[in-house]
Amino acid sequence: MKILHFSDTHLGFNDLDIINNENINQREADFYDAFSQVVEQIKIIKPDFIIHTGDLFHRSSPSNRAITFALEKFLEIDSLGIPCILIAGNHSTPRTNLSSPILRIFDNFKNVYVSYDQKYKKIEFDDVVFHTLPHMNDETIALGQIELCEENIEESKRNIMMMHCSVGAWYLMQEFGEWVYPSNKEYIFEKMDYVALGHWHGFGAVGKHKNVYYSGSTERTSLNDKRNSKGFIVATLEDKLNIEYKSINIRPIRIKEINCDDLQDSIANLDISDTHDAIVEVKLTNLTAMGSIDIPNKQIKDLFPYAMSVSIKREFKKSDDNQTLSDMEAISLEEYFLEHIKEHSDDKEYDRLKSKIQELFAQYEEVEDDIN
Repeated sequence: MKILHFSDTHLGFNDLDIINNENINQREADFYDAFSQVVEQIKIIKPDFIIHTGDLFHRSSPSNRAITFALEKFLEIDSLGIPCILIAGNHSTPRTNLSSPILRIFDNFKNVYVSYDQKYKKIEFDDVVFHTLPHMNDETIALGQIELCEENIEESKRNIMMMHCSVGAWYLMQEFGEWVYPSNKEYIFEKMDYVALGHWHGFGAVGKHKNVYYSGSTERTSLNDKRNSKGFIVATLEDKLNIEYKSINIRPIRIKEINCDDLQDSIANLDISDTHDAIVEVKLTNLTAMGSIDIPNKQIKDLFPYAMSVSIKREFKKSDDNQTLSDMEAISLEEYFLEHIKEHSDDKEYDRLKSKIQELFAQYEEVEDDIN
């Protein structure tokens, strides 16, 4: 039995305010391209089942373009006659009962099975059962839904568990409302043939569990995600589980450093050969406050004429106590605040405050997204 597992496609995501020739935000188009690559691979691989473990859309009320794209691609998938199981993630789940779940648009597809009602749903075939646990806004009901999942395990069939959550603190995304799977219920994983996870954007097995995997996202929703490898999993169930990770082509991120202690030589030795159509992040290191004023962003961006986007981070010498917030215009407020806390706290206090600060900024960004 061959199962193609992908996740966190975040259709409709956009960023960087760059418009392509089709008048679409270029980053939004990148996410559509990544999804299309997976669909083309599905046609080649011809798996027995296709599973998507959440966050199909970036928002619970996506744009018309994102919805139209998704419907077109799932019509292609539906026409293949391969069962496709799809669960809701936190980004695709309304925060109130007043909104209709977006995944209802697939209810009438012949070969697409959806789970979005914030409760356990059993999807059964002749030789396999998919135990789906979509994102749940209310963690108080999650425990009962997990117990329902355990009660419905079929010993005579393959059992696949699908969830969109964090399994352990390591896999927290620092997002508002994310669901954390209880550690005292991880023993259920041993009763499953495969546990397919969504939410964490990196590929990999989870802890000591040899059958529990995040497939990762198909594109980056943050430039802090420096992974240049994105893709999907092909899980083959034979006598034992075999996991194969397949990469797709995504827009690269290139990190470049310019040492401002020796600015001209550092610029002269800069390699820009790999920056064509790339997202470039330039770190200006060993800056002083006064020296920073003499290096405008445009001067640095002009060094990368073929890049899609160039962002600049200014790293000041620790000995320079005269720097001001205005000198750090290219550093995010979150990064600046964390750096300030780090310099004025011990390691234990910094670790305690870091997650709280990140959560506050994540909530702020979500509110800002909703306003926009």
